[in-house]
Amino acid sequence: MSLLDQLTQSLGPNALQQISQKLGTDSGATNSAISAALPVLLGALASNASTSIGANALNTALDQHDGSALDDVSNALNQGHGGIGDRILSHVLGNKQPAVATGIGSATGLDASKVTSLLAMLAPIVMGALGNAKRTNGLDAGGLASMLGQERQHINANASANTGGLTGLLGMLDRNNDGSVADDVLGMAGKLFGKR
Repeated sequence: MSLLDQLTQSLGPNALQQISQKLGTDSGATNSAISAALPVLLGALASNASTSIGANALNTALDQHDGSALDDVSNALNQGHGGIGDRILSHVLGNKQPAVATGIGSATGLDASKVTSLLAMLAPIVMGALGNAKRTNGLDAGGLASMLGQERQHINANASANTGGLTGLLGMLDRNNDGSVADDVLGMAGKLFGKR
């Protein structure tokens, strides 16, 4: 099962209802936004981890994410906006966060500010899933980078087959158009992911 599938399963009907209530949106719009947001977060993490500096930073950060977020999704959602989720987003998306929120909002009909809140709610759960995968599979920095690279290929293949919008969002994360966002966050490497 892919990481994206695992995350989608973790966010069942109860989580969907909780997120919808927090955002003040209907479940259909919320579900569409989640379906766009999760691949973007995973794609950004994959790009960031595609260099040894980024992969090592992620590996270190995951020491703080033991996978318990998947066991208590409701509590993890409460730690999102205004908490750890915002900090994770600032490291993962950097200054592309507003553009990503606007892009997902345009694709799903959600206001960009609500998308930003959604991304922050999802970020701890995504990190929890990665932390769980790291422990379960005994992954080091290189193993994490490889797993995320495969995940991104899977996401890109599905995005190309289903919606061009998602492919565009993933491409937008590359600031200097060289096919990787990893080099674009090297300036933030010292605080990337884990050092708060």
